Order: sequence, then C-alpha cells, then structure tokens
Amino acid sequence: MFRALLFVLTNLSILLILSIVCFFTGIHSGSVQKLLLTSLLFGFTGSFISLFFSKWIAIKSVNAHVIKKANNTIEKWLINEIVKQSEFVGIKTPELAIYESVDINAFATGATQNSALIAVSTGLLKNMKKNEIQAVLAHEMSHIKSGDMVTMTLLQGIVNTFVIFFSRCAAQFISQLFTKNTEQNENLTTNFLGLSYNTIYHTVSIILELTLGILASIITLWYSRRREFFADSGAAQIVGKEKMIDALLRLQNNYESTVNNSIIAFCINGKKKKNNFTKWFATHPSLSQRIRELKKI
Repeated sequence: MFRALLFVLTNLSILLILSIVCFFTGIHSGSVQKLLLTSLLFGFTGSFISLFFSKWIAIKSVNAHVIKKANNTIEKWLINEIVKQSEFVGIKTPELAIYESVDINAFATGATQNSALIAVSTGLLKNMKKNEIQAVLAHEMSHIKSGDMVTMTLLQGIVNTFVIFFSRCAAQFISQLFTKNTEQNENLTTNFLGLSYNTIYHTVSIILELTLGILASIITLWYSRRREFFADSGAAQIVGKEKMIDALLRLQNNYESTVNNSIIAFCINGKKKKNNFTKWFATHPSLSQRIRELKKI
C-alpha cells in the first residue's frame, strides 16, 4: 500500500514539475519529457541492479556462510526459530547465514520476501541470550515482511531520478542564459566568458548533481531511520516488547559496528553518531531512542 501511494504521489509530482519547468525556463516540453525518461532510466537502473545483487553483495561483504543444513545445536535452533517466525508473519522461510565478527549484529537482505536472507554474527551468538536472539531475528523478519529492501530501492530510484532531472534542467537553463543561438550551435562561445554551451552545461550539471545528491541522501536516510522503529515494533508483535527491549539494551554495550558501509543500513545496529550534525546522515536512530519508542507501546 505504501509503495503504491509512493508511486502515485511521484507521478503527480512529476507532472507538476514538468509544467512548472516548461513555464519558467521556456524549455520545450518535448525535451523535458525526454530528459525525464533519461533520468528515470539512470535513476532506477543502479538501484535495481543493487537490489538484484544485494544478497550476493552482503554475503561477500562479511564473508558469511549460508547454512544449508544445521551442523550443531545452535544452528538447528536458529533455523527452527526462523521457520516458526516466518510462519507467524506469513512469508517464505528466509535463508540463514552466519559470519565471523566480534560485532553484535545481524541483517536481512534479498530482492523479495521469497528470496530473503537473515545473517547473524558470531559475536551476537556468543554475547546474546536466546530471548534476545529471538528478538533480533524477529526484527529482521519484520524488515522482510514489510518489504523494506524493495521500498528503499524504489525510494532511492525516485530520489536519483529527481536529482538527475533537476540538475540537468537547471544546467540547461543556465547554459542558455550565457550562450547565444544554442539551438543552432551548442558549441558557440559566449562573448565574455569564452565558454561553450556544452562546457557550461556539463560543469553546472555535475556540481548540482553532487550538491542535490547530498541533500537527497537526507531523505533516504530519514526513511532508513524510520523503518528501524517499525521493525522494532514488528518484532515486539512477534516475540514480545520486553525481549526486543532486552536485545536493544544488549546492543548498547556493543563494540562500534564494523560492518561494511554497503550493508550497514540493513543491520540491526548501525554506526554510532558522533555529534548532532551527523545524525542527519545516520542510517539508524540511537538505541536509546529506539528503546524509548518501544516502551511507549
């Protein structure tokens, strides 16, 4: 439902932006529509490629071992717990992987609900009690059930599209201000700068893409933080609020997360924020904040 609403709002926004851009810049609507299609192609291609290879990338990033068959008691217990929880939420049982790390952490990944994987660290298995591990698994199960991997991909694709579209529209408008007869000769230099249309266009578009990209990341990271609250709440519904609170309290005593940045957003425990400024670029809210939200339930 959320993803459908997101697409509807996005389409309406695009139509509105097209009208505004054409009116104020004088750019022909045909060229704007062509630019929009190009932006959509580049904006979503990278996101969907990342989603498609997300499981493979995650496994390689932490050198995780996928458990096909339980070799000991703890692996058997983990598999049984995942089976039980997946049946409870009504999804196909995710794969289980274990990776070597002193970091107390876990993550879920995969392109769809039916091709998901839950990975846990050896540090988590050594330092957490079973009720806390249950809560961590439930947290990751909630991510999978909510389709967070797909939603994050769609959101990133939309943000990428808008960054490319806005930066290149603005670059085209600015380039036309500083050149003459650009429709006849795009390489014609200006009278006072000595720069061609293409030089101005590419320079401005690169600068704007970098600037807007940084600002746009604040949007995706805000959603990343919000989904952690939802996953905590979902875990509380699966195994109980107290177990989830106990797990988060245990994570507060964890080492600084050492997980690769490419998958940190999907882990239950993110990087600790250094100051108030870095919180805008954090993938996770603070553990104390997450505990406070859970206690309100």
